[in-house]
Amino acid sequence: MTDPHYSLFPDHDSLTAAQHALTERLGVSRRLMPSRDVVPAGPSGEWLRELRNMRFDRPRELAGLTEWVIDGLETGTVQVTHPGYLGLFNPAPTFASECADRIASAFNPQVCVHSHAPAAVEIELHVIREVARKAGMPDGSGGHFTSGGSEANLTAMLCALQAACPAYGDDGVCAFARPPHVYVSEESHLAWLKIAHAGGIGRNAVRLIQTDGRGRMDPDALAETIATDISSGRMPVMIAATAGTTNAGMVDPLTRCGELAREHGMWFHVDAAWGGALIASDTGGALKGIERADSITIDAHKWFATTMGAGMFLTSRPDVAAQAFRVDASYMPRSVAAKDFFVNSIQWSRRFVGLRLFLALAAAGWRGYAGHTERAIRLADRLARRLQRDGWSLANDSPMAVACLVPPEGHEAVRSYVDSVHRDGRFWVSTAVFEGRTVLRACITNGRTSERDVDALVHTLKAVAPSIWSTQAESDLSVSEPHRTDLD
Repeated sequence: MTDPHYSLFPDHDSLTAAQHALTERLGVSRRLMPSRDVVPAGPSGEWLRELRNMRFDRPRELAGLTEWVIDGLETGTVQVTHPGYLGLFNPAPTFASECADRIASAFNPQVCVHSHAPAAVEIELHVIREVARKAGMPDGSGGHFTSGGSEANLTAMLCALQAACPAYGDDGVCAFARPPHVYVSEESHLAWLKIAHAGGIGRNAVRLIQTDGRGRMDPDALAETIATDISSGRMPVMIAATAGTTNAGMVDPLTRCGELAREHGMWFHVDAAWGGALIASDTGGALKGIERADSITIDAHKWFATTMGAGMFLTSRPDVAAQAFRVDASYMPRSVAAKDFFVNSIQWSRRFVGLRLFLALAAAGWRGYAGHTERAIRLADRLARRLQRDGWSLANDSPMAVACLVPPEGHEAVRSYVDSVHRDGRFWVSTAVFEGRTVLRACITNGRTSERDVDALVHTLKAVAPSIWSTQAESDLSVSEPHRTDLD
């Protein structure tokens, strides 16, 4: 019978052997991943019965348990690391970030306070400063890592409220003489509604601004709404522009949004949760104006391809965050707001997540990430061009690696195409609504997706309705099978 204590804390030799065995098993899973369906059948009935019967009333061998868990993940999870996954923002993580997770697990530092983990905290602070610098923010900018974009955006809203009314930190919304309001696009990530509820201002305080017909916030409508709210006795406190909408990768007019925020004394935030990776290579100026932001959200676990979840809150006004989250506890060391995350962020105990982006950036450099984003954009463009040859239309004109496509039969046929792709099993795309119309959405953030994968997806879509494909287009299209190795 397994010794329960030994199972939790094995000796060095046993631990090392188990680590090697796990590495080999994960290597097999990684090697076979491209040959599996992106959407597997799901965990077997037997697997689910074993789960329900696991009452934790007796110890079990760890080796068998890890094998059982991996089997379940291989058959019961959408394989987001698969090169055919062209879905949301869950890319195959960089190997450097996987290494970071192992290192962080082994040392398990508590990064909420500098004095307890100075090396880890300094690494995170350095990454934040360098990312802020690359985004064009001024010297002295700061911030911290978060659990993801929602926490980073919530942090921005709380800072906006704090900046608008210094008494907010102590008295909450009661400190405001007028109801505070925030302004986002209709195409923004609607976590803003949850954020407003959590922050105590209520969902109705979120003003959803209409778009310009191309997926971007209409600055004239924004200006008009702000003026109307002021005349109606409301208090505008924040404009949150989106740099990379979830559905279509569109970028709000950042410069104009920043100007309106300054004009009315508002906090200017840019939600660049996935599009922010373009700071590595923004030769086209897609993110022009982001440097004017009071704060920025970027998720390292999206297009920067670290493991989940590693968001970033960047701010040119770190003193406001220190005011918003200040706290004093007798059991904590004396705090320094600039370096102790428990007094300048929502979280307290926290994992050393910043190591993931540090190792990846240090290993590849900004040039490596520039190549990563540019490659993804080329692949998305390739997909759009090849489908356009055969009667499809491109609904969005994003500078990012996402294509919103409409088949020749029109928007109503999108669902049948997506369902057929999922039945095929080798790819995952999704439906989305862009400017009120249903589109097929394909987003490429996986660094292992290749031209052969894109061409094979085109071939799969072609097979859904072969009568709509011209013989000329077919002769122009050279199709290869998707690659079956993760070494491509």
